[in-house]
Amino acid sequence: MKHTLLFCILLSLIFSCKSKKQNEPARVQEPAVSNSSGRELAIAHCSRCHLLVGPEMLPRSSWQKVLSAMGQRMGIYAGGARPDSLFDSKTGGSLIRSAGIFPENPVLAKEDWQKIEAYYLQNAPDTVAVPVRKNRLKMGLRHFRYRKPAFSHRPALTTMVKILPDQQGLVFSDAKGRRKMLTFLDKGLAERYTVELPVAPVHYHETQQGLYLTATGSNIFPTDAANGSIQRWVKSAPQQSYAPSDIPISNLRRPVHSAFGDLNGDTHQDIVVCEFGNETGQLAWYANNGRGGYERHILNERPGAISAIIKDANGDGLPDIFVLMAQADEGIFLYENQGGGQFQEKRLLTFSPLNGSQYMEVADFNKDGFEDILYVCGDNADKTPILKSYHGVYLFLNDGKSNFKQSYFYHLNGAYKAMARDYDLDGDLDIAAISFFPDYARYPQESFVYLENKGKLVFQDSSFPQSPEGRWSVMDAGDLDGDGDIDLVLGSFVYFLPMGDTTGLGKKWLDTGPSVIVLENTIK
Repeated sequence: MKHTLLFCILLSLIFSCKSKKQNEPARVQEPAVSNSSGRELAIAHCSRCHLLVGPEMLPRSSWQKVLSAMGQRMGIYAGGARPDSLFDSKTGGSLIRSAGIFPENPVLAKEDWQKIEAYYLQNAPDTVAVPVRKNRLKMGLRHFRYRKPAFSHRPALTTMVKILPDQQGLVFSDAKGRRKMLTFLDKGLAERYTVELPVAPVHYHETQQGLYLTATGSNIFPTDAANGSIQRWVKSAPQQSYAPSDIPISNLRRPVHSAFGDLNGDTHQDIVVCEFGNETGQLAWYANNGRGGYERHILNERPGAISAIIKDANGDGLPDIFVLMAQADEGIFLYENQGGGQFQEKRLLTFSPLNGSQYMEVADFNKDGFEDILYVCGDNADKTPILKSYHGVYLFLNDGKSNFKQSYFYHLNGAYKAMARDYDLDGDLDIAAISFFPDYARYPQESFVYLENKGKLVFQDSSFPQSPEGRWSVMDAGDLDGDGDIDLVLGSFVYFLPMGDTTGLGKKWLDTGPSVIVLENTIK
């Protein structure tokens, strides 16, 4: 009896100890401290995600913000524990958590992280020199006439502009409040009709089968919420206006651009979708099954895809995909079509994560038969909103083997988009560029710059006096009036105001700013 009782007591102790150990939080062994310097640790850890940035690139005050954000990606948190605020359910928090972007425990010793911090903070300058224009920007556009429509949404929150073919006028979208608008203007810039939408589109593509609108979802600002979509519209007789039909592609994480083309040779138009997202996202192409449906094929599972172009890059008769990635590991990639719906990724260019990549085009600038790359960077809506000398318009020439070398650069503070066309009809490509973050205090007219090609990669810059009337975030080029030359339409988005708004432009934009303006080409 005593032995039985003793055995029961022992069993009870054993199981109670096991149960206690199971309920105790697991002890995490912190990574060992290395013998590496702060610079060596920065190279080892920071360059895993993006091109390494030197301390001299930002002032010390900016590095303090950047390092705090970067530390979180290495499991270093101000309060010691990972905050739940990183996983907001309204902005796709569950996706961020499952992606493991913010580790629960440190991936390096805290002492090593402190070495990285010290390396940047001790070697960063107090200030970074503000870029100064070398030459005064010429006022007056030789071949364009400024036109402002009487119709406008105020305050203007224009998310997309598109010049329609066959003298049908133009269309623009507005993201104001709960009532999103898609407005059609005729070629005389009078309102044709306005359609109210639940979400504001950011991309417009018209086909014989209908109209495709790319919508970011409930929020056009950075988010991982999977409520973006590609919407299909059809024309409704007898007014011949568009009406919603269906949503063939849904559950997208903040899609910002789409490209259309037959990628697999079945005669159906497929779609490449840039899901920029925020912390998560992806690049994928959707195969059209010919019955109104689409099948997803992932090309890249990282966030930041912002622009895509479908074009045969190597002359093999198969359409390839150029893509600009604008988050962390910024760069331009080529997805070479291998046939049968298969693509092989090739990195063409790599940029600093401070670039704020925004836009690209491919065009033959030097007439050698090979596509060159026009690249734009200048997004300053981040943790480092300072004027940067490397923001602007770049041209990379193709050596014929898809190797690209920088051959031209035009500094433009906060550049957002540049479109290469033969605007003056002299046989070469000119460039029209807009800026969303120009130096409003000193050079407000640089919000639009026209670069006229003078030959041998020499461009003459100019602007127009009314350029500060709006805050240009979107632009399109096309023959608006059907006279054979290329016109421009600019769209204004005034949610963000320049820091401090010492210029008074912010109030003017809110009160009287246009949704869109037109620069009518007067060559013909």
